[in-house]
Amino acid sequence: MAEQTTDRIHVELVTPDKLMLREDVLAVSLPGREGYLGILPGHAPLLTELKPGQLSYTDEAVSHYLFVSGGFAEVQPHRVTVLVEASERPEEIDVERAKRAQQRAEERLRKAGAGESEIDALRAQAALQRAMARLEVAERPKQEQA
Repeated sequence: MAEQTTDRIHVELVTPDKLMLREDVLAVSLPGREGYLGILPGHAPLLTELKPGQLSYTDEAVSHYLFVSGGFAEVQPHRVTVLVEASERPEEIDVERAKRAQQRAEERLRKAGAGESEIDALRAQAALQRAMARLEVAERPKQEQA
């Protein structure tokens, strides 16, 4: 059996289509349903639901960012397993498409406030969250270069 190092945590990020990430890292941040969770080696075990957002991880002095849709994460002291419906790296995100999705969702929310159904409002809110999370991740590398 391989020896566990205590300064790293193994992260696997899986979608139905592919393995997005398999790496030993210093720290992970996940978009939990109630807010972001910071995970370090030795973290207490937990199972959490994820909302659309930004998953980040640090390897040495470099931080990396990925968009993740809703899903689940299982945290163990030396392992984090993330299962999501979709995930994208910053360079994979179509920024113009995400901006259009954001505009459509905002318009649907305005209509929902004017008498549309509650289900339409919930769907529009979810679409807006996904679009904003994609844009945040897509813009991240540009912010770090400044």
